[in-house]
Amino acid sequence: MASLSPAPASLFPGLLGVFSITAYLTAFLHIESQIGTALLIVGAMALIALLVRFNALDHFQRSFAEREKAMNAAIVVAVIMLALVFHQDHFTLLLIATVMIYMTASLGLTVQFGYAGVLNFAGASFFGIGCYTSAVLTDGTTIPEVLIIVVGGFMAALVGVILLLPVLRTRGHYSAVITIAFALLFKTFLEVNDVLGGPQGLSVGSMSFLGWDFNQGIEIGEVFEASFYLNYVLASLVLLCLAFVFVRRLDRSWIGLNMDAIRLDETAAACFGYNITRWKVTAFMIGNAIAGMAGALYAMMLGFIAPTNFDFGASLILVSIVLFGGIGSPFGVAVATLIVVLLPEKLQILQEYRFLIYATLVILVLLFRPDGLLPRPVRAYFTGRVSP
Repeated sequence: MASLSPAPASLFPGLLGVFSITAYLTAFLHIESQIGTALLIVGAMALIALLVRFNALDHFQRSFAEREKAMNAAIVVAVIMLALVFHQDHFTLLLIATVMIYMTASLGLTVQFGYAGVLNFAGASFFGIGCYTSAVLTDGTTIPEVLIIVVGGFMAALVGVILLLPVLRTRGHYSAVITIAFALLFKTFLEVNDVLGGPQGLSVGSMSFLGWDFNQGIEIGEVFEASFYLNYVLASLVLLCLAFVFVRRLDRSWIGLNMDAIRLDETAAACFGYNITRWKVTAFMIGNAIAGMAGALYAMMLGFIAPTNFDFGASLILVSIVLFGGIGSPFGVAVATLIVVLLPEKLQILQEYRFLIYATLVILVLLFRPDGLLPRPVRAYFTGRVSP
């Protein structure tokens, strides 16, 4: 009997895993009972424990390592299918789009934390800069909304220059304190600035593309009708895919290699001629730009923003996603975002205690799994070289 070829054999466990996760998320998003949601969570934890106990997850990880492009394509298809299942459910589609936008913003922090070792506890502030850029430009200009998203990223990177001097002159927890101070000052600045709406906030225009207004529902004759949030799900998916591909390419490039050297040992890197300042500035501005673009799209989707959306607690959510998933691991960010964003939304009893839960998760991860749920693999410096 002929055996399966190596390619399909390595791909099958990954496809099975993607299908299983999609089916689980469909049931998780569909169920409305708090008890049923809790049972699904407990069941998932028990199943994962069994898979870890018998090393069954190794096959899934091998599929991603050997057939990454095919697995990424399968995930994109799964997200589209998940959105189509809930195509008329406004809240669920909004939740799916929010998860993907948070993933995109967290990828920006991954470049800073995981690649260059630059601490940034003001992620929500740069996310908010993109939001407010979107609000101002959609209200008073005729700039295309796709370009506004890019401008939102540019403005976040530009404002981030203000922090560069004190951040570059400090290390470790001292630079973290500077970013925390910026987060607090940013929220205060928004509240006292009447031009930007003050504490009442600003309304934001809708997204449109080639005359297609995203705030209008999708209708294909009498065959298919969908919520307008499906438009934003697709836009969020495109932005997430672009950010993910860019971050992965950055990691595998010589730029990522230089950032790794800076993160691991600044002194040794400086001795070998690395420009420490250049690569820290590069990582900081790239990360802020990604967060700013995510914020610009998020504001268009919500239609209204206020300073309370960008307080220090929101920054802690982004930081907890990066730590929980695995510092420097884009796939870990995806898994952690699903957990951190979906759980409080589905279990309403947790809403008032979500920051306590985030803090507990971070402490548990630091104690028992310091590398996160999906640790970043060791860099393959000689990818084309075969071991003897």
